[in-house]
This record gives sequence, structure tokens and C-alpha cells, in this order.
Amino acid sequence: MFVRAPGSRIHAVVATGLVTALLATGCGQDDDPSAATTSAPPTAAAPPSATAAPTPSDSPTPSVSPSTPAVDRQITVTIAKRRVDPPTGRVTVGKGQLVRITVTSDVPDELHVHGYDLGARLPAGTPASVEFRAEKTGLFEVETHESELVLFQLVVR
Repeated sequence: MFVRAPGSRIHAVVATGLVTALLATGCGQDDDPSAATTSAPPTAAAPPSATAAPTPSDSPTPSVSPSTPAVDRQITVTIAKRRVDPPTGRVTVGKGQLVRITVTSDVPDELHVHGYDLGARLPAGTPASVEFRAEKTGLFEVETHESELVLFQLVVR
């Protein structure tokens, strides 16, 4: 025999409504961090250590932003008068790391990460970013399309 308490129906309705509301707030968000995202440029409040020059000796430097998850590796490149700074080299990251590449170019261009087929428009003078989970191992060129500059080679191990 099943006995129902007088307020149990109200509790069931409220609980169902809360579960529905929680599920609805999760919809529309991309939970796959391996998808490339274009993000706003880093804020001036970020410490200088939040960026790392693409050299093999650098250790991963976490960077936290309220709008994006913490990244395992932040790589920042500047292009001025067809010169890449820091100079073209190799950057090594671990497989599975969340990587954010931020590029500022003095002319409009397009950033492309080969092998991952990711890109971002580079408006002149404005930083643009691409963020992805480094799930593929190998050596991948990161370049600009219009000016055909190799920014660096990404090594994923």
C-alpha cells in the first residue's frame, strides 16, 4: 500500500521545475573545449607572466579569465612590418593541454593552425585569439594566410 503525504505533490512539482531549470541553463553552451573559439583580447589587468614567448624552454603558464576557462598554455605573437615577434621557432605543448594563441598584426590578415584547421580573422592592430584542446600529436605550422608568414611550429607530444 502506498501512502502519500499531504505536501508531497507540491514538493515533486517544485523539484521537477528546478531540475528542468538547471537543464535549460546548460543548453546553448558549448561544453566541448576542443572546439576553437575566438575570444576577446586579454585585459590589461593580466600580469605580464600570463603570456609566454614561443620557446621550447618555457613552462606552461596558467592564465585565468572570467569569460574563458583557464588555459594550460598561452602563446602570444605580434606581427609588425612583416616581422614576427618572438622570432619564428617551435613551441612544444603536451597532448590534451588547452592552448590559446593570441596574435596581433599591424595589417588585416587571417591566422591559421594547420592540422587542426582552426583560424581567426586578424583585424589590424587588434589582438585575436584561437583556443583549442591539443588532442592531435605531431608538428603543426601556425601561419598567416594573406602575408604567408610562419609564426611558429606547434609541437604536440
